[in-house]
Amino acid sequence: MSEDHVPVFEEFIYCGGAATQVLKIGPWINLQKPSGEIPPKVLFLIIPGNPGIVGYYRTFMASIYSGFNQKYPVWAVSHAGHCSPPKGMDMASDSANETIEDVFGLNGQIEHKLCFVKKNVPADTKLVLIGHSIGCYIILEMMKRAVDVKILQSILLFPTIERMAQSPQGKIMTPLLCSLRYIVYMPLYLLSFLPESAQASLVKFVLRGIKSVDESSVAASLNLFRVECAANAMYMGSQEMLQVLERDNTAIRRYLNKNSELTGETLHDCRLETSSINLSMLFAVIFDSSSAV
Repeated sequence: MSEDHVPVFEEFIYCGGAATQVLKIGPWINLQKPSGEIPPKVLFLIIPGNPGIVGYYRTFMASIYSGFNQKYPVWAVSHAGHCSPPKGMDMASDSANETIEDVFGLNGQIEHKLCFVKKNVPADTKLVLIGHSIGCYIILEMMKRAVDVKILQSILLFPTIERMAQSPQGKIMTPLLCSLRYIVYMPLYLLSFLPESAQASLVKFVLRGIKSVDESSVAASLNLFRVECAANAMYMGSQEMLQVLERDNTAIRRYLNKNSELTGETLHDCRLETSSINLSMLFAVIFDSSSAV
């Protein structure tokens, strides 16, 4: 099935008090209230890296959906405040009942994903969690905190789960994100006045060194021209550098039978290329774990 014929649904919701974009591949829009059809037994849920913009994963998600013969829904939930909400929708909700403390921070983003699962995934639906970069750290924390959630398998793609600030890239990014990120806001504010076509051309220029950049990645990157989105992503990144320290070996051992790790030589922080991982290996890992479904 070509990507043009894959059912795609996008929506913005408030989750944990923050604007959240959800990208859904497949005909199942509401698993809590299925309209006549038999609800699927398994949901693939992608937890993104940083920036947590779901549009980066669109092609990847369509490949998973087609690879499993269109049997299961494939969803991706953005990080809180990383995607620009539609006109008329604020970045944060005034409803005190749903507000998560420091929802744009790293711990808040973990609670945000747990809140999304609780509100949108039926209790009897089994989850295959696919994390990318810092999304892998979030998944490990979700598994620790939500023991009642039925997690069939977690796939960790290019995981960043330890000593982020000590990595070569982390040594550069830590002072930028923790101390100097505010100087980026004014240039971003000025760039936000550019026409969308000019912004797209600028994105293509920046990504020119990356092979097979598709239009969905270009469109997704336009979210970062909104100062609020970029600021939330950088704020989360600053906390990653300060809080992701020692690897949680206890959690990894506890959930070893449910965790599979796929890595590559190079991690492109802004997007996940379908060609950068072995999809056949990914399918084999999940099929092996799904045999009891």
